Amino acid sequence: MERSITSSSSSSNSEKKTRFKKICVFCGSKAGCKPSFSEAALQLGKQLISGETIGELKTVADMHQRKSEMAKQADAFIALPGGYGTMEELLEVITWSQLGIHDKPVGLLNVDGYYNSLLALFDKGVEEGFIDDSARNILVMADNAEELINKMEEYAPVHDKVAPKQSWEVDQLLENATSGEP
Repeated sequence: MERSITSSSSSSNSEKKTRFKKICVFCGSKAGCKPSFSEAALQLGKQLISGETIGELKTVADMHQRKSEMAKQADAFIALPGGYGTMEELLEVITWSQLGIHDKPVGLLNVDGYYNSLLALFDKGVEEGFIDDSARNILVMADNAEELINKMEEYAPVHDKVAPKQSWEVDQLLENATSGEP
C-alpha cells in the first residue's frame, strides 16, 4: 500500500460533513500477516472517500521534501499498522505537533492491538519524565476507522507546545536540516 493523501470531501448534502479535506495516511508497503490489517485499511478508505476523490502525483527530490509536501497538504494524519517507515512518519508528525509546527490531529488506528507496545513505551516515557503528560494527548487512538475519524473530528490540541511563541515553517526546518545550518 502506498502512502498517500486522500480526500474526504463530500459531494452530497446527505453525506456526513467532515472538517478534513485531505488526510495523510501512513501505512506499510506490505499487507502484514493478519487479514484484519487489510480489512482495517479498506474500512478506513470507506470512511474517508465520500464523494470526489482527489489524488495528486508530485515528483520530489528526496524523502524530506516528500514528507514536507504531505504535511503541508494534509489537514490530519492517520497511521495504520506498518513498519519502520510508518512509525518514523508517525513519530515525526507527533514531534512536529509538540514543537508547534502544526496543530493537526494525529490518529492511530490500533488494529488488533498492533501498536500496544509502542503506546506502552509512550506511557513509560511519561512515567519516567521524558514525555510531558499533556503531550501524551497529541495522539488520537481507536481500534476501528469510524471511531478514529469521530475522535479526530473532536480533536483540539491540549498539550503544551515546546516552542509556543515561535512560528515554525516546515520547509525552513527541513532546509536547515539538509544544509547543515543551525
